[in-house]
Amino acid sequence: MAKNTICLWFDKDAEEAARFYAKTFPDSAIGAIVRAPGDYPDGKQGEVLVVEFTVAGVACVGLNGGPMFKHNESFSFQISTEDQAETDRYWDAIVGNGGQESECGWCKDKWGLSWQITPRVLMDAMKAGGGEAKRAFDAMMKMKKIDVAAIEAARRG
Repeated sequence: MAKNTICLWFDKDAEEAARFYAKTFPDSAIGAIVRAPGDYPDGKQGEVLVVEFTVAGVACVGLNGGPMFKHNESFSFQISTEDQAETDRYWDAIVGNGGQESECGWCKDKWGLSWQITPRVLMDAMKAGGGEAKRAFDAMMKMKKIDVAAIEAARRG
């Protein structure tokens, strides 16, 4: 286990989520699956309690803690993409697997975790500053999934 690990709270589907992430994103994998050694408030002995996994190289633990805590937008994974095809692939995987679209490149997976599918061209425009950043930002504000060609056109003015 990594020294610093993100712990994500799930109801009873941490393993399902981890398997989806491992299948969807490169440099992702399932690690140890730990079963509860005894009954606990929202589960029984032998049920999956903890799943260790990585998402795009980031160490995570999925904890099946029960229904009391829900994911919200205060935490999100930000996935940088190189082009429209990669942006579409991740967006479509998340939204097409029971997730939902949001605004400005954000979407939620079916477990309620937020994802920012962010083409590098958008971040490059924002770092450039000035009119280029403003035009790219204004274009992004009208989008759900980021349209790389529209951001590139906005950068050029």
